[in-house]
Amino acid sequence: MKAAIFNGPRSIELGERPDPQIQDPTDAVVRVVLGCVCGSDLWYYRGLSPHALGPIGHEFIGVVEEVGSDVHTITKGDFVIAPFTYCDGTCANCRAGWPSNCLHGGSFGNHGIDGGQGEAVRSPFADPTLVKVPGSGYADDMLRSLLTLSDVMCTGHHAAMSAGVKQGDVVAVVGDGAVGLCAIIAAKRLGAERILALSRNPARQKLARAFGATDILSERGEEATQKILDMTNGLGVDAALECVGTGQSMATAFSIARVGSVVGAIGAPHDVVVPMDTVIFRNIGLRGGVSPVRRYIPELLDDVLAGRIHPGLVFDFTTDLSGIKEAYEAMDQRRAIKALLRIGTI
Repeated sequence: MKAAIFNGPRSIELGERPDPQIQDPTDAVVRVVLGCVCGSDLWYYRGLSPHALGPIGHEFIGVVEEVGSDVHTITKGDFVIAPFTYCDGTCANCRAGWPSNCLHGGSFGNHGIDGGQGEAVRSPFADPTLVKVPGSGYADDMLRSLLTLSDVMCTGHHAAMSAGVKQGDVVAVVGDGAVGLCAIIAAKRLGAERILALSRNPARQKLARAFGATDILSERGEEATQKILDMTNGLGVDAALECVGTGQSMATAFSIARVGSVVGAIGAPHDVVVPMDTVIFRNIGLRGGVSPVRRYIPELLDDVLAGRIHPGLVFDFTTDLSGIKEAYEAMDQRRAIKALLRIGTI
């Protein structure tokens, strides 16, 4: 089969991978319909995070082609969403609600597991991992939104949940990538009254407004902090959502969080220092991490299917597998928020 192959920093190419086969009785093979490039893939592409050579990509939706003998709830022909990590559903971490930290799980598109940037994927633990989408005849915009549930929409939701966003809150979202934009959707969905989006990009600012941002701030660093403090009578925001993972973004999030609030952080950390003096003396908490996507998909799927949220709008660049290099380049150069890969049909 054809698939994106990671050959090292700045080297992504379309190559051949063995067709995935059932290896364990709990496996399923999924034919990919849509995949995409994640912002976290750029850390590997830029050489700033390690990634095994070979398959890459962890976000996909598709049709089940084959199931193992011990798969009972997922059947051939099902249209499914794959969370970006697979899980056994039975370990202590899964039972506690943290499937993305499954003791026997892992991530798609790494360590020899097929990636979502390819024509087909073997999914371990198919029953507890894959989520069947009800109905049929999905429009293109619906398919795009369903794809976001494999990662970015659920990850933005995790930032908001981690920060404890609630009805009437003032929320700031630090980061205008796909996850940050989805965090705006999540904050609005949870009842935030005012949502401040930090962005300098006109296209992303427009989408942030469409998703529910009430205020757009182009300032960075100390200027952003001072403006937000001025806007909140010197108190800061009820919830700060850190959706980048850099030292500056984390520092900004802590600097604008009001006393007693929680910073919800989901950005993959690079050169980040948690300001412990702020944590201790201003009673500001830090929560977040790898999103438990499999836990969140069912409730967010209902909202997508009902048309209450439209996270698929984050895809502003579309190609197929033959354009995989340009897909990465467009996101790396910030010409695209998120690149969609059309791979198959339902």
